[in-house]
Amino acid sequence: MKIIDLRSDTVTKPSAEMRKVMFEAEVGDDVYGEDPTVNKLEKLASEMLGTEDAIFAPSGTQTNLMALLSHCERGEEYIVGQGAHTYIHEGGGAAVLGSIQPQPIEFEDDGTIDLKKAESKIKPDDFHFAKTKLLSLENTNNGKVLPLEYINRSREFVDKHNLKLHLDGARVFNAAVKLNVDIKEITKYFDSISICISKGLGAPVGSLLCGTKEIIQKARRWRKVLGGGMRQAGIIASACIYALENNIDRLADDHKNAKTLSDGLNTIPELKGSISEVQTNIMFIDVDEKMFNELQEFMKSKSILIGGYGSIRLVTHLDISKDDIDRVLEAFKEFYFSK
Repeated sequence: MKIIDLRSDTVTKPSAEMRKVMFEAEVGDDVYGEDPTVNKLEKLASEMLGTEDAIFAPSGTQTNLMALLSHCERGEEYIVGQGAHTYIHEGGGAAVLGSIQPQPIEFEDDGTIDLKKAESKIKPDDFHFAKTKLLSLENTNNGKVLPLEYINRSREFVDKHNLKLHLDGARVFNAAVKLNVDIKEITKYFDSISICISKGLGAPVGSLLCGTKEIIQKARRWRKVLGGGMRQAGIIASACIYALENNIDRLADDHKNAKTLSDGLNTIPELKGSISEVQTNIMFIDVDEKMFNELQEFMKSKSILIGGYGSIRLVTHLDISKDDIDRVLEAFKEFYFSK
């Protein structure tokens, strides 16, 4: 029986077409800047996002860290959401490796950071304090899409306070598809953007940091320091090119499948009211720890994998079909209706 893996959109397998372009990729030594496929990918990404330059790296954790290290010096700080990936789920890299202080602020329900709260956390120009240099946003944020109007206000905010603006855009293409806008309508406001090609877009590995030439020049040095310099990386860069050229519009299918799953789960009385709003491809279900463990084991017995931290997180992706969603719903109903 097919294993249905809803733990993350990072679990996708490369398609036969993607494997073919990887096999045929022209390669060189990227540390010397001589891998033609990596160069093509970086040019493609910067053109798509409307930035001056881009740099390829193994992971979104690394591209986010490269951005923070490029924007902030030791003893400086960045404002970030309390539950943001760069703050919670990336090993504290900015603090550990860059001596950069995070200033976390609780997210609002819609995934935004209250800019008035952010303003109150900007440090005075006084040697007693870390110097505030950057505001970091996340889009999507647990599947929630930041409104364009809010992003515009965030740009005005950082300009007013002489800060820079970074986007952890691991799933920013999901946001663009949901808003039905060109990706540039989101990215044009930011000084740097991290995009992850190994999530919803389906590449096996790879992320990019896009931004100004100045930031990318700094980031290229930090990539080397962090051990992210790769050699014949065109093999994986070719998969990222394929993903960017073929797998963006189809993200709408993942959003539709997530909504179908959410609607079906809401027909189960025990779950009604505990399921988060679905905007893109991610949803959360609040259950107690005992129920979570029982449900996870039951689903595993049905060849369905679920995960989460404190609540169930379900993520749809290109390896999940409408038939798979139907099977998942049947399993949920069997579990709850047998109670």
